[in-house]
Amino acid sequence: MLGCVIHGQGDLRVDELPTPSPGPGEALVAVRYGGVCGSDLHYWRHGGVGDFRLREPMVLGHEVVGTVVSYGAGGDGPAPGTAVAVHPATPCGVCPECVSGRRNVCRDTRYLGSAARTPHVQGGFAARVVVPAEQLRALPDGLPLRRAALAEPLSVALHAVRRAGDVAGQHVLVTGAGPIGCLVVAAAKAAGAARVIVTDLVPRALEYAVVAGADAVVRADAVVRADDPASSGLPAEVDTAVEASGVAAGLDTCLRLVRRGGVVVQLGMLPAGQSAFAGNLVVSREIELRGAFRFDAEFDDAVALLSRERGFDGLVSAVVPLREAESAFTLAADRTKSCKVLLDFEG
Repeated sequence: MLGCVIHGQGDLRVDELPTPSPGPGEALVAVRYGGVCGSDLHYWRHGGVGDFRLREPMVLGHEVVGTVVSYGAGGDGPAPGTAVAVHPATPCGVCPECVSGRRNVCRDTRYLGSAARTPHVQGGFAARVVVPAEQLRALPDGLPLRRAALAEPLSVALHAVRRAGDVAGQHVLVTGAGPIGCLVVAAAKAAGAARVIVTDLVPRALEYAVVAGADAVVRADAVVRADDPASSGLPAEVDTAVEASGVAAGLDTCLRLVRRGGVVVQLGMLPAGQSAFAGNLVVSREIELRGAFRFDAEFDDAVALLSRERGFDGLVSAVVPLREAESAFTLAADRTKSCKVLLDFEG
């Protein structure tokens, strides 16, 4: 079979791989679509994501959907032929975080396509993938596989919004209108936010934010230039801010515009090492700065939300055959042309 393998910084290949067989408690899935994530792009362009560095070749991908092929001994789940989304995380279940209900920050988790541990956890960008059977989620009737490919990034967005607390009736700022930022917009609106404002430097990205449901969009460089935030299209303050760009300037904007006692959620992965931030504002305004990492049960909620809302289809900007994986990555990295790019493993 064919798979999309990263061998090092800038070295992305479509390799022939052995077709796996499911072991005890495992399922074999025929992958149809895989979403190219920002972390996949970081492995390709920089050889790592944050503090997670490549040390060996790794099959990329953790946003995958397809159909069940078979099960190993003791494996049980949706019947063969059923369309499924794959939850990419396998928490250990015994560490203090898992026991306390925070499985998304499990200290010994396995996550598809991640270099956080060595040997790396091979990902889902292959024609066939083996995963624990309990990670399969049957898709509701009427939910197409193409839209369902957004389940994993939407789960990330849902978790970030929940980390902010109850946003019903609130004014929410989102910095960064990449695929995750756009899905944060949709998640915030689904949670009852009264108004969602989005900033980004790329006009095309802001157009996708509008598709996702943003009430207002603002060029990020206009925020930097304006002495008065209101003159650049932003309110004087917001109740909650979600930083989804992964750059220090985005966090600075969030801290300066959130109200006293408000909440800022850092979702974007900042560059490795130390990052300067306006810490005095956190103190003097008693701002609550919270991290958001991956997700857990939100995956099921994401699948349900995708089945109800067709508007998510507009965030899938391109579907590219697996054999043209490098072209797909190049397109996904060009934010002037794309939002979410999918690899097609049957096309």
